[in-house]
Amino acid sequence: MQAPANEPDCRPGPPRLLVPVLVFLGVVTAAGGSLGAPLLPTVAAVEHVSLAASQWALTVSLLVGAIAAPVAGRLGDGRLRRPVVLASLAAALVGCVLSALPTGFVGLLIGRMLQGAGGGLVPLAIATARDELPAERGRPAIALLGVTTAIGIGVGYPVVGAITQQFGMAAAFWAGAAVTALALLAAARVLPEGPDREARGLDWPGATLLAVCVAAVLLALSQGQSWGWVSIRTLAAIALAVAMLAGWVARELNTRRPLVDVRLLRHRAVLAANVSVLLVGVGIYPLLSLVVRLVQTPTGAGYGFGESPLVAGSLLVPFSFASFAANKAAGALLRRRGPDTVVVAGCVLLVAAMAQFRLGRGTLWELGIAMALAGFGVGWVFAANPLQLVRGVPPHETGSATGFYQVVRSTGFALGSALSATVLTSATPRGRSIPASSGYDTAAVFGICALIVATAVSAAFLRPAKTASQSPPAPAPAARSTR
Repeated sequence: MQAPANEPDCRPGPPRLLVPVLVFLGVVTAAGGSLGAPLLPTVAAVEHVSLAASQWALTVSLLVGAIAAPVAGRLGDGRLRRPVVLASLAAALVGCVLSALPTGFVGLLIGRMLQGAGGGLVPLAIATARDELPAERGRPAIALLGVTTAIGIGVGYPVVGAITQQFGMAAAFWAGAAVTALALLAAARVLPEGPDREARGLDWPGATLLAVCVAAVLLALSQGQSWGWVSIRTLAAIALAVAMLAGWVARELNTRRPLVDVRLLRHRAVLAANVSVLLVGVGIYPLLSLVVRLVQTPTGAGYGFGESPLVAGSLLVPFSFASFAANKAAGALLRRRGPDTVVVAGCVLLVAAMAQFRLGRGTLWELGIAMALAGFGVGWVFAANPLQLVRGVPPHETGSATGFYQVVRSTGFALGSALSATVLTSATPRGRSIPASSGYDTAAVFGICALIVATAVSAAFLRPAKTASQSPPAPAPAARSTR
């Protein structure tokens, strides 16, 4: 039975600060991950490496983050949740400091790997919200946590661009270290102990298979353009990824303590959340890099704006604010129609955003409209997806299921990014470094097609309104182990 609201709370820290701190952790994670993307040209110049090599400053963080999400989710589904969160933040803090120091390119890559450890914080935050909050507070908190990625990216890109432009690359990482340290202190003060559930252990063979699979995918995506998409090396990396994925699924189905219970994908809501976020990632994530690149393209190309990285990054601010506003606006619709309907509505808005980019990108304000539409659509999808997951999994599987969801979402982002890069490269005339404007048209069309498929698939998962609007009652807080 749910404990009365006025019953004394034995959890550490003021309960009213729990949700703000959880949201702060999610934003810090996303903003920390965004340190890589805007800095790639600067990394290449400062570390004297090629732009292709500098891409690894982003790739290694994505790789570690993709593995950290399900691992941290599994370890944190019980009494180890608080230590896992604090250890993840401590690793990310050390990574920021190491990246800021003049340790060379190898030191930078190690630092970025450590920053990727923060990739498991959002699943743990969602699991905490489900375990610690009553239903009337838990559902909106989980929805808000779902959009922290979009909010963090929208905040991180322009801030990182401004700091780097004024003070250099190291200053951006020192700023990241300061914010991460603040998050660590806040978590240590407010985060409660994890529920006193039986320790489930970690499937290390399963984690290894998943790590190799994700590494092979990212290797193919990051190097496919330079190797050639049909080269032996690229095809070998893809084949390795497929083999590791098959081995991982077989392992998870036949072990008593899986890293991720893949059988949960048989639940309609869980499958809907993962399929929709994969397609949405493929369709809309390229818009972020397309806009940033387009705004910085010299006007001599016939279509660019020739603006600074700071101005280009600032165009992501409407994306961030719209994501936050969408989360607030989704509350009533989530209650009346359920998360499945909200996902479909969000996908429709994303189609409109990419269509706006395809048809009207001659001025900065037109690009701002596209980014605002994208932010609102992403806000609805990412707010509803975690609620779909929570509806379909038992409490002790929340961290693991949301961790796997993070892997699927990151994979969609990577696929979309690689697709847009390939299209722009194909549209670049021989001997030139700037693609033709038609390349942006083609990339937009690919995005529109992926998002239309996402809309159709999400609509296929719709449940009757009366059923969809029902949510499982929040479980009573489990007994705590004393510190």
